[in-house]
Amino acid sequence: MSAQRRRDTKPEIALRRELHRRGLRYFVDRAPVKGVRRRADLVFPRRKVAVFVDGCFWHSCPQHATFPKNNAQWWTDKLAANVVRDRDTDARLAEQGWTVIRIWEHEDPLVAAERVQKALLGP
Repeated sequence: MSAQRRRDTKPEIALRRELHRRGLRYFVDRAPVKGVRRRADLVFPRRKVAVFVDGCFWHSCPQHATFPKNNAQWWTDKLAANVVRDRDTDARLAEQGWTVIRIWEHEDPLVAAERVQKALLGP
């Protein structure tokens, strides 16, 4: 697991490139709220928007999730705990007035950037 990139993944870079092209500026791999040990992939602090680019395997995507056959119970528990932690993160940030956007790695970066832009600038 230590070989897995925590930041600068291909889907994240594609989204960042599109947001930057649209003139939006952000912080990368930053904790949105002090005291909460969770880091968002992209943070827009003035608008209180946190963006997470979730991998289909690690965050149990409903469309593409797979579960390893070796050590199956451990992996099932691990991936379920990741989902619970994601929901907890969303709730903690929402309590602080943040908008949380979760983007799956398989999403089109143009569509994902549009979602982020709408959250930042309104409809």
